[in-house]
Amino acid sequence: METVLKAIALIINLLHEFIGQAVHILGLNLTDKDLHFWLIGLLGIVIFILTDQIFRHLSKLSISIVSFAYTFTLLIVIVFALEIEQRITGGGIMEFADAVAGLKGFIVLFFFYSILKAIVRYFTNLLDKRSN
Repeated sequence: METVLKAIALIINLLHEFIGQAVHILGLNLTDKDLHFWLIGLLGIVIFILTDQIFRHLSKLSISIVSFAYTFTLLIVIVFALEIEQRITGGGIMEFADAVAGLKGFIVLFFFYSILKAIVRYFTNLLDKRSN
């Protein structure tokens, strides 16, 4: 896990330096705060547009798919935050495998939840048909 985070940090640092040099070469007088404003702002807009289009398409299939995607994304953030917290506090061992195991847990439990939901829906529909 630590290796993965260090690799991500290295990539981000290299990208940060590249953008900083490009801005300097272009003669733009932007502070680090200005760069963060524009880059994160633009990145956010691009992510929003893509996510909005994907979720609109998925919602036509089922709103539960959108809920699953949102929940899974939120869990990724939570899992990595927990692993980073373990590294910072020494309250545990930061491992990528722990993050994967946690996400697998959600997927497996979601699978069983979906089966249970389908069974309940089947019998509810069956009872509704019999009562009519």
